[in-house]
Amino acid sequence: MSRRFKPQSTAPVPERALLVGVDLGERDEWPQDRSMAELGRLVETDGAEVVGELTQRLAKPVPKTFIGSGKTEELVERVRAEKVDVVVFDEDLTPSQQSNLERAVGKDVKIIDRTALILDIFGRHATTTEGRLQVELAQLRYVLPRLRGMWSHLMGEQTRGGIGSRFGQGESQLEVDRRMVRNRIAQVRRELERLDERRKTQSKARWESGVFRVALVGYTNAGKSTLMNALTGADVYVKDELFATLDATTRSLSLEEGRSVTLTDTVGFIQKLPTTLVEAFRSTLAEVREANLILCVADASDEAWEAQVSSVTTTLGEIDALDIPRVLCLNKIDRLGEDAVAALRLKHPEAQLLSALERRGLADLRHRIATEAAATEQTVTALIPFDEGRLVKLVHERCQVIRESYVQEGLLVTVKASEAMARSLEPYAKAAEGVVAWDEPDSPFSDEKRPGDDGSHEPEHGEDGHLVEDVDDKRVPTEEL
Repeated sequence: MSRRFKPQSTAPVPERALLVGVDLGERDEWPQDRSMAELGRLVETDGAEVVGELTQRLAKPVPKTFIGSGKTEELVERVRAEKVDVVVFDEDLTPSQQSNLERAVGKDVKIIDRTALILDIFGRHATTTEGRLQVELAQLRYVLPRLRGMWSHLMGEQTRGGIGSRFGQGESQLEVDRRMVRNRIAQVRRELERLDERRKTQSKARWESGVFRVALVGYTNAGKSTLMNALTGADVYVKDELFATLDATTRSLSLEEGRSVTLTDTVGFIQKLPTTLVEAFRSTLAEVREANLILCVADASDEAWEAQVSSVTTTLGEIDALDIPRVLCLNKIDRLGEDAVAALRLKHPEAQLLSALERRGLADLRHRIATEAAATEQTVTALIPFDEGRLVKLVHERCQVIRESYVQEGLLVTVKASEAMARSLEPYAKAAEGVVAWDEPDSPFSDEKRPGDDGSHEPEHGEDGHLVEDVDDKRVPTEEL
């Protein structure tokens, strides 16, 4: 091969990132080393390479540059020595702090904070229209107060003063950009409201169906999607990285005794989850608020899992979901020894210990979900007329049938029903009062022939719920007779 045409790699060169953390003495649950390690994982998830860390202990942030003047000088030296492309702070920076730091390190080096990093990761991983709009809304709200710093090189012309300076300037570029951002924010919000109305319609339909709804929540990378796939046989995207999935996914889960529930996998949480993201993803997180049961999934092999659960609980409070029953699911026990698992079981007897990857503990979890679902149901006895075939079909699909018997007036059935189904059966429950089934001792038919004893058959329903009769050796729906 000619030396003139030496092959060159086309793979993107990862940016070199320097992490900066400040210990403010308020990290009881999150020591600085753990928080910095998590920041490093976030940076790697976003495609950059961590080349070093810089930390400082302060009573409170310095208003001008967040870190002290001495640390700022050290930061500048390390940026030049290590050829850093981006400096990532573990805390949120104000627009002025970000601008001052950028002037200190030079215009070729980016200064970003934890919020900007998470927003960028969300922007990479959002796939649906709603997800992309939610991320865009959060990004626009983050950028809006920082526009002044972005246009600081033009401010001198606008504030120079002197004769004629008040005329002919027109609208500044900064004002134009602010107006464009605000207009786009309003447009995105309108689009999200339309999508939210569609979601509300779907949610209302699920509620009216009476199906018990379960939501998976947990710290990012705790194994929620793997658990979703293991329980339902779904094919939700799974990868060992932070925020691998952002969009809510709902699947049906079949339990014992013929009961079915819906299981929804939601976006993972993290400590210091940006408020703008929580608000932007409010419609997606509505799946959690509207659930009947929350499965809080934690990585039991992570030393900080209790702090992670605490962060999840804080976020649940921000979306008004703390009053929903929760079950703690300690996942990834396959990474622990037998003694560690036994200690967890002793310390947290109410938790479900499992391994979604090895499908251990799933039967116990299914039973727990079934038990929680049964606790919300009511036992209803109803007399459903023969011409209400569709209701009979719904009862068999959405209720746990305890007993059923055909009587002269229709189907006498006793079921465990959800609140919505119990409300639908209420008129028929009143009709069932005083009605006795054929197989009960007090039945007037107890000593007589019952349907089927003389060669006839009990009323039968077709797939569409309508009664079916035999006419000339053909099975015909009664509505066609």
